[in-house]
Amino acid sequence: MVDKQQTEVIFPRDARKTYGLMELVRGTSPMVSKGPDDTVFAFPVVALLELLLLLGTTFVVFFLSLVRNAPLEEIANPNVTTNPAKAPWYFIGLQELLEHMHPTLAGVIIPGVLVLFLLALPYLDTGPVAPGWFSGPRGRRITLFSGLYALIAMPSLILLDTIINPHETLRTVVPPLLTQYIIPTLVLAVVVIVPWLVLRRLRTTPREVLIGLFTIMLVAAFVFTVSGFFFRGPGFRLYWPWAMPNGYNPLDTL
Repeated sequence: MVDKQQTEVIFPRDARKTYGLMELVRGTSPMVSKGPDDTVFAFPVVALLELLLLLGTTFVVFFLSLVRNAPLEEIANPNVTTNPAKAPWYFIGLQELLEHMHPTLAGVIIPGVLVLFLLALPYLDTGPVAPGWFSGPRGRRITLFSGLYALIAMPSLILLDTIINPHETLRTVVPPLLTQYIIPTLVLAVVVIVPWLVLRRLRTTPREVLIGLFTIMLVAAFVFTVSGFFFRGPGFRLYWPWAMPNGYNPLDTL
């Protein structure tokens, strides 16, 4: 404590000021040297992690370049089309989609909707930041069941569309707009709406719903990529990887 004389030295009287001193105590405030909660220093903690990630990625690329030969092929012949003609692995999922719908829908509209969904995630999930990748045990269960749902639903749709092939079956019956735009859009909408309704019925939080939808999107992209790469042979038809005709081996394109 300080006496009145010391107080007047520290806070001189002034008619233009309207402050009052209640008490002075020795020591420091409990907020001294306290930073925001749940934060880490960008340097060196995050910088070291990013450096390790860079070195690890570089090592993997060099290792793959040493163990796998990737020579240039002969000059392309416009009179001879490669069979099967496959896109690079990072586009082969879109090529798989092209087998089931119109190119505009598969190559422009659906990727555009998915990109907009990713951009909208921070605005759809405005709740407090939860610890961990899955926001707790319930989020992990939602991720697991959503992933299993997509692993079952997406291959089933590929097989069903290959067997029925509504575009060819209904070519002379209905306009292409129905078979290449409306039917694929409705099928994909049902695939997304069903788990959304289930999650909403379970009274999940908006973040848990988004976790489920994001998992379905991610697993679906994986399924389409694997299907196009390993199970599509000559004529881009479905085959077992070990039963490809004409000696074709999908692993030769790696």
